[in-house]
Amino acid sequence: MRTNTNTFYQRLSFITLVAVYFLILVGGVVRATGSGMGCPDWPKCFGSWVPPTEVSQLPADYQQQYSDLRHAKNIRFSRYLSFFGFDELAEEILHDPSVREEAVFNASKTWVEYVNRLIGALVGFLILASFIATFYYRKSLPGLWPVALANLVLVMFQGWIGSIVVSTNLTAWMISVHMVLALVILLICIYLYLKTKPRTDEKVQPIGFVQIALLIALFIQIILGTQVREGVDMMARSMVERANWLEEIGLVFYIHRSFSWVILAIQVVLTYRLWKQTASLKGLGLTYWVLIAIVLEVVTGTIMAYTAIPAWIQPLHLFIGVLIFGLLSQGLMRKVQPISVE
Repeated sequence: MRTNTNTFYQRLSFITLVAVYFLILVGGVVRATGSGMGCPDWPKCFGSWVPPTEVSQLPADYQQQYSDLRHAKNIRFSRYLSFFGFDELAEEILHDPSVREEAVFNASKTWVEYVNRLIGALVGFLILASFIATFYYRKSLPGLWPVALANLVLVMFQGWIGSIVVSTNLTAWMISVHMVLALVILLICIYLYLKTKPRTDEKVQPIGFVQIALLIALFIQIILGTQVREGVDMMARSMVERANWLEEIGLVFYIHRSFSWVILAIQVVLTYRLWKQTASLKGLGLTYWVLIAIVLEVVTGTIMAYTAIPAWIQPLHLFIGVLIFGLLSQGLMRKVQPISVE
């Protein structure tokens, strides 16, 4: 068995990983409470590092001011889209009237979004610290710092994407891009944590095609869930009764719902096969916890479907889905021999 005589990077990478999970949970709260446009600018909030608490602290024409500022940023962003050949998306952002709409100031939503940004900044500093710390191991672990650097660059890019999400007034496809990048950052954080985690001589099961397929399926499921959430946002702005939202969203919801049962069935089969080999719950390892999490995910999804999508359960449903994705990814990464920091 190999041991690790220096646990600093393990602890730092573990704290960073937990912080990323927590940020995703807070992001779910932001969406569930409709607070995404609580701050109409970025990185400041209403032009200040400490947001206002009353509308009287804002100019009378604040809605027009921030709508114009966002539009100016969208003009620059549309040029990037056109440069890469996405002319249709560029035109949609510039000429969709809903993008120019400015929300009425709401102190609660402003501060929910502001706290989300503070936690995001904390995660950014932790990832920066994780990158700097890799220089201590640059000779013994030369492959560690490039991955940490890539994660730092990706987080900076994610921050910019977050500003575009705001400037485009929570455009649906931009939110999906934001979510995909969050999952990639999560994967890198898991990788860095496992690479510096000491390894016991436990028997490791070989990577199977079904396990990889399950991870890909879950990734698709999370993106489908984001699409369902976008439909919920549209319904929230419409005159449709809340109880009829999922029915109005249509096919993407039914695919998302059916897909969850497929994922559960696959995991049950995998768990049963491993249990037959090990004949103990302890031998199941992460497989057991993944199964429990998938069951909880199906339960929370069912609650949402039959109780008119209560806001309190939406971030929990998202968080459990991301947690399953992380656990599956961790299980697959552990099958690759990790590096031990000496």
